[in-house]
Amino acid sequence: MNDYQEKSRRAFDGQAADYDTGHFGDHARKLYGVLLSQVMQIPHAAVLDLGCGTGELLARFLEQAPKARCAGLDLSEGMLSVAREKLGDRAELVRGDAERLPFGDGVFDVVLCSDSFHHYPDPRAVLAEVSRVLSPGGVFLLGDCTAPGAVRGLMNLLLPLSREGDVRLYGRKELRGLLDAAGFHGGECRKIDATSLLAWGIR
Repeated sequence: MNDYQEKSRRAFDGQAADYDTGHFGDHARKLYGVLLSQVMQIPHAAVLDLGCGTGELLARFLEQAPKARCAGLDLSEGMLSVAREKLGDRAELVRGDAERLPFGDGVFDVVLCSDSFHHYPDPRAVLAEVSRVLSPGGVFLLGDCTAPGAVRGLMNLLLPLSREGDVRLYGRKELRGLLDAAGFHGGECRKIDATSLLAWGIR
């Protein structure tokens, strides 16, 4: 585990008990409805939530798609403990690294990623793994935080000092470029608001 990942693990272990109601979960909660409205429009029999946290997004998804096969992965055992209490046996929950997914090839129709992509030290490795575990025609659906260009540039200079393992905030063009380079097609990235992006690509 590298330094960014260890910082993330410690930070989210500490936030886990209050993440669903605390201010540090505000941005993630804002993305849930946007992501759910998108995922319900595409085939979703098998879904992976990358950086699943407390399992709240999966819980909300399962309310609408109770027969779906779901899995969640997170670095934080504290977050996963909350998720296990919430989801029981309705989802496979695994502690692991997004750069080395412990799942077989082509086993998911959708990979969701809500408010965690900016924590990944090697986004290209993550996208390669996402592509591997998606079935042909499967969709990667990403919601994350952003900021206006000048602000984002300044924040990215300061993020290495963060104690929460934040690595980089992305703009629309950069994120779209990463998806294209990873071989996703039909990719798109759009702003939800001044601090949020929604992006997707098809395997």
